[in-house]
Amino acid sequence: MMRSFPISLPVVIAVFAAAFASAQEADRHLAGRLEMVRGQIEDRGISDNRVLEAMRKVPRHLFVPENLRSRAYNDGPLPIGEGQTISQPYIVALMTQSLGLTPADSVLEIGTGSGYQAAVLAEVAGQVFTVEIKEALHHRSNRILHSRYPENVHTRLGDGYYGWQQQAPFDAIMITAAVDHIPPPLIGQLKEGGRLILPLGNPFSYQNLVLVTRQNDETTVKQITGVLFVPLTGFALTRGK
Repeated sequence: MMRSFPISLPVVIAVFAAAFASAQEADRHLAGRLEMVRGQIEDRGISDNRVLEAMRKVPRHLFVPENLRSRAYNDGPLPIGEGQTISQPYIVALMTQSLGLTPADSVLEIGTGSGYQAAVLAEVAGQVFTVEIKEALHHRSNRILHSRYPENVHTRLGDGYYGWQQQAPFDAIMITAAVDHIPPPLIGQLKEGGRLILPLGNPFSYQNLVLVTRQNDETTVKQITGVLFVPLTGFALTRGK
């Protein structure tokens, strides 16, 4: 015979209070995301419905340090440790839209960082391969990405300058850190008609966000806007030294 044990009223109240507080927090984050998309992204001209829906859906606050979660939906980048940042929401949306992705596309991201950009890409592309050079960031982002996107996000620790040859070719490649030249290994891993977007210029100053398209073994470069990204580390910074 099973015995039942009475639950005290204070315990019941505490459980309901915790659930209510959690629901309130979720509502606040959702409201923050919706306002972020409306005021920071749509109002600045991002019109791809699939990108907008991804930005509404992905919980940006889960990809930033806990002490900064109240600022997760602000209009700007935030530090994530290891000298790196999570990009401004508008720039995440702009870079994603600029690649013109389809649900069948395979995308390589160079610089996983917090994992947020990879999560947005996972909502609009078929398969996402992302490389991070900093071990602490790799392990942190790996946990959340694999818990949310176990089927279509693949992570790797290494120097992204060399891409991910074993998974090439890619429909699109995104570099999320500044570099003063277009890395040849990455161009070589693009499919015919493939697109590469990156902040191109002085890694320690302002750069131009550019879209590179590979066509008939040649490349065309289109300038999009001025940006400010942290440097791409690894071989990109040490070459020639």
